Amino acid sequence: MAPVDPAPTLIGSVQRALRLLEAAAGHPGGAPAKQLAREAEVALPTAYHLLRTLAHEGYVRRDRGVYLLAEAAERLGGAAVQQNRRGMINDALAYCRDTLGAPVYLAVYREGEIEIVAVADTPAHPAVEEWADFRETGHAHAIGQCLLSQLGEKARRDHLDRHPIQYVTPYSVRSEDAFLRRLAAVDRMQPVLEHQEYALGTVCAAIPLMAGNTAMAIGFSLPTHQEERLLPTLARLEREVGKLLGTLGFSISI
Repeated sequence: MAPVDPAPTLIGSVQRALRLLEAAAGHPGGAPAKQLAREAEVALPTAYHLLRTLAHEGYVRRDRGVYLLAEAAERLGGAAVQQNRRGMINDALAYCRDTLGAPVYLAVYREGEIEIVAVADTPAHPAVEEWADFRETGHAHAIGQCLLSQLGEKARRDHLDRHPIQYVTPYSVRSEDAFLRRLAAVDRMQPVLEHQEYALGTVCAAIPLMAGNTAMAIGFSLPTHQEERLLPTLARLEREVGKLLGTLGFSISI
């Protein structure tokens, strides 16, 4: 017996439209309305009506008697994948945060700028307050130094031309030449330590990561009264990062 739809409601119509989209997604080569209606358990007259609406809105298209997903549905699917990726990254960082007992930061160098992708902290282990723009003060914090250490000299100078060395704390590097010498002395895949260069009362460390040609870094911060934890915590992070690379590797696409 063909399915009969209950009295129409807005929620019911949305549910049936979503079931039709799910059915269409299962047929990359397309499927006729009758087949989609049967798989979605939607009455055929309702299926025709909803498919016409979905086609008008760009979620499906009709081609030679079959319906296929269209651009709007693909964008919707892409957004869902992106949201899932963000959730996986946040879970991975939360794991690191809880394992280290410290706030954790993930950043990328993208289109010539330092970009903090995600931060995992708690009230007990709060993140460093961004009192000076992280993008403009990459010379002063471990994440920024770690990202810039992965660039070539030309890219480093270009970055510093756009974001000149500035006075952040009494412990910050004071000149472009001094900073470039520091970067030149650091292996491009070597961890970076920073002592109160960005924020007084805070020490930080960061580990370089690579995803294709994109520079990435994961780091953490500690209050200075816990400075003795800096090296042991860095060693722990290095051990844990290997387990997380599969999760963090796609963060450049978010």
